Amino acid sequence: MTAQAPPVPFEVRLAASDADRRAAARLRYRVFVQELGGDGPLVDHAEGLERDEFDEATDHLLLIDRRRDPAQAEHVVGVYRLMTEAQAEAFGRFYCDGEYDLAPLRASGRRLLELGRSCMDPQYRGGSGMFLMWNALADYVLACGIEILFGVASFHGTDAARLAQPLAWLHHHHLAPPGLRPVAREEGRQRMDLIAPEALDRRDAMAAMPPLIRAYLRLGGAVGDGAFIDRAFNTTDVLMLVDTAAMSERHRGFYTTRRGAP
Repeated sequence: MTAQAPPVPFEVRLAASDADRRAAARLRYRVFVQELGGDGPLVDHAEGLERDEFDEATDHLLLIDRRRDPAQAEHVVGVYRLMTEAQAEAFGRFYCDGEYDLAPLRASGRRLLELGRSCMDPQYRGGSGMFLMWNALADYVLACGIEILFGVASFHGTDAARLAQPLAWLHHHHLAPPGLRPVAREEGRQRMDLIAPEALDRRDAMAAMPPLIRAYLRLGGAVGDGAFIDRAFNTTDVLMLVDTAAMSERHRGFYTTRRGAP
């Protein structure tokens, strides 16, 4: 008798119900509020929900552990918030508009997708979860004909001096082309060229780089001009963008074959 393979414990799909969206908000609360010390006007501390005004206007890509009970709103263990140009136009703006001048991206005439609120339950980090989510994101990108992915990625904390090595490394080695380069808004702008190029230590810079930013860089990602200090969320944000047309053949294979991972 041939043994049957165990059922796959994970599912990746878009949020399809209030229960899904509530579970995503609970995961975001655990990560962004409890773990990272963030806050915001629509954060519900009593219910343990991290939400904002964009949630109803966007898609939520979810990593679901089928072994968890949806009735307990704990089945979502990974989330990525996705906003297309059409959704942004209907809503009135992208999330990133609050931190960066996106005029160069809009003027490019390329089809845009904003990525945001990416987080993973601590128990699932370092496993296959992010691989599965990136594969599902590839399907979404192909289905929508997306040409440029962008969004803010965050360093924990607002002490720029402590982040000088990774910020300067991004500025000196990964600035987006001028024609596509968003600029941080003055009210929260933090210069990134805090260390001269010859004084940079690549090992120190990459060790301090969050995993999500490293993943974008492996896909050929670039950054906008300047970081943005988000004191409500206790983060230093950089705008990352990935131009799918500029990817190497190896990186583009991730989107066309959906067999690779960043």
